[in-house]
Amino acid sequence: MYSQKALNLKECEIALKKNNLQLIAQQYNLEASKAQIIQAKVWQQPIVSGELNFYNPEKGIFFDAGTTGQKGFAIQQLIYMGGKKQNEIAFAKSNSQLAELQFEQVLLSLKYQLAQNFSSVYFDSQKIKVLNEQIEKLESLLGAYNEQAKKGNVSLKDVVRLQTLVLGLKNEKVSITKDIISNQQTLSLITGITEIIEPVVNEKELLDTYATTLLSKEEMKKKLIENNPDYLWTKKMMESQELYVKWQRSLNTPDITLGGSYDQAGGAFKNQVNLTFAVPLPLWRQNKGNVAVAKAQLEQSKTNLAYKKQELENSLDVACLIWQQQMQQYKGITSDMKQDLEKVYEGILSNFQKRNINLLEFTDFLESYNEAVIQQNEIKKQWVISGLEINYITNSQIFKQ
Repeated sequence: MYSQKALNLKECEIALKKNNLQLIAQQYNLEASKAQIIQAKVWQQPIVSGELNFYNPEKGIFFDAGTTGQKGFAIQQLIYMGGKKQNEIAFAKSNSQLAELQFEQVLLSLKYQLAQNFSSVYFDSQKIKVLNEQIEKLESLLGAYNEQAKKGNVSLKDVVRLQTLVLGLKNEKVSITKDIISNQQTLSLITGITEIIEPVVNEKELLDTYATTLLSKEEMKKKLIENNPDYLWTKKMMESQELYVKWQRSLNTPDITLGGSYDQAGGAFKNQVNLTFAVPLPLWRQNKGNVAVAKAQLEQSKTNLAYKKQELENSLDVACLIWQQQMQQYKGITSDMKQDLEKVYEGILSNFQKRNINLLEFTDFLESYNEAVIQQNEIKKQWVISGLEINYITNSQIFKQ
């Protein structure tokens, strides 16, 4: 037997942020993007050069570098022009912001998966509870029928019919259990918790949460534009491309190499000190190809942003429509419906045991009862998941769980 751990959704989210390996890996990407900013700020190091006399033919001596000999030294530093370094730093900072938004994308997606699977496990577990109760009662009844069949008081056909009903319920239980196990495995992977997570839910509060929203669809779309990390990432990518174009253009500006030199005896004067500089001749724009590429990528990113906005707004429209449909389904479940079903079930069972109704009527009712209870929990589950979808797309607590 695997150990179980009872947790509410907030506790699972805390575990996710602490243990999820995908999220931890994404944090390293954040650190790498910050390191790129540090690297972008680094200037090329100055160059120091020197010369010493190797052989003086006038004196016939080697390494004549003393007070009457020859030696020289020079130092040079590359000076970036046209705002190259500032543009490179701005681009690196923009990439770091992209990494932060990517982290938010991953976190939001994981939290959405967590809430989906958490809700699915809870409501599917409610189905299992009902099935277990039915199976237990029917197996007890089946045992009694077997005894009566041996005595010849009931037909073997009725025993087989009851066995078939029990087998059908067990098959239904196995099918739902498979879904629960799959979702629990996903919960363990997302949260990093090795124990089987048993969702703790206040069902009434949860369902009331998704009953209504004070925001119109247009207000939700505004929330989407403000908060959705997928849209914000695409927008930041466009802004980053604008900075990249600016940086590539600045690379066309020639840089200056400034320096100073000292020459002991090889120049026009003794102990000569000189200012040196070097500038490439800008006979052509040496980076025009990269500028053209950057411009094309910028236009592409603008189109991507427009498409992303359209895609997300369409997704929100669909999510709202599904939520409204699920709301109509949920409204069909009255607060007394479960109690009424239980009363009818107990009455039918009692009448069957007293032989006031036949086995065919009893099994027909049980099949309908089973379907009704399972559908109730399925409607509740889909109702909650439809609200989670709207929360996910807008990255806002339109519905608070």
